[in-house]
Amino acid sequence: MIGRKATLMLVGATAFAVAPATLASGATKTTKGKTRKVGVHDNYYAPSKLTVHVGDSVDWTWGDDVEDVHDVSLKSAPKGVKKFHSDPLAAGDDFKRKLTKPGTYKIICTFHEEEMKMTITVKKKP
Repeated sequence: MIGRKATLMLVGATAFAVAPATLASGATKTTKGKTRKVGVHDNYYAPSKLTVHVGDSVDWTWGDDVEDVHDVSLKSAPKGVKKFHSDPLAAGDDFKRKLTKPGTYKIICTFHEEEMKMTITVKKKP
């Protein structure tokens, strides 16, 4: 029969052995971000300025009334963010990106760069 002192030591050792696995699983746990919609219209994005949090996604949606072809192209972003560019899309299409680094993202349509641009500010979660 195991004595009380030995039982406590065994329980403590087991808890100590399990703790790193518990901590590791908590450290890698991610929360699902929100999805924010942006309308793609003839020669403008709506809204043209957007603030989201790290881990949120932006879903650009081409309205049924869009008669021209447009794209979504990342012109500038925080250091380390890979540039992205949608295919040329039209009415009924959509393009989605998850934003994972805080900072300012400048988006343009390469076909209408002068008038069709937007700014997305990505903030750390509170």
